[in-house]
Amino acid sequence: MSVQYFEGVGRRKESTARVRVMNGTGKVIVNQKLAEEYFTRMGDMEKVLQPLQATGQELSTYDITVVVNGGGVTGQVDSVQLGLARALVKMNHDYTAMLRKYGLLTRDARIKERKKPGLKRARKAPTYTKR
Repeated sequence: MSVQYFEGVGRRKESTARVRVMNGTGKVIVNQKLAEEYFTRMGDMEKVLQPLQATGQELSTYDITVVVNGGGVTGQVDSVQLGLARALVKMNHDYTAMLRKYGLLTRDARIKERKKPGLKRARKAPTYTKR
């Protein structure tokens, strides 16, 4: 028996998240762990579930499974948020305007700047010495 789900892919910095939303009881599983155990920082779970709040949906009516890899905690949180928003749009196209109003469908394109030759980091120059 196959379960119907809606999938969205979110990316941020070096992180990629594949989010699946299906009818269920309100479980959020990230990389085979409960989301509260995976995202332990304060405010991360609220940020992940922000697309549901923006559309007025109840978490208790959906099961969400996430496979996320790469990057750090902040990049993973933001990529899961974007993936969830995209999955909700696939589920119901009427949510597009609501999610776009809160900026939840826009990918944050900022990534780490590359190191330039002759510099210590991307922009930090070596200390100038006169003698």
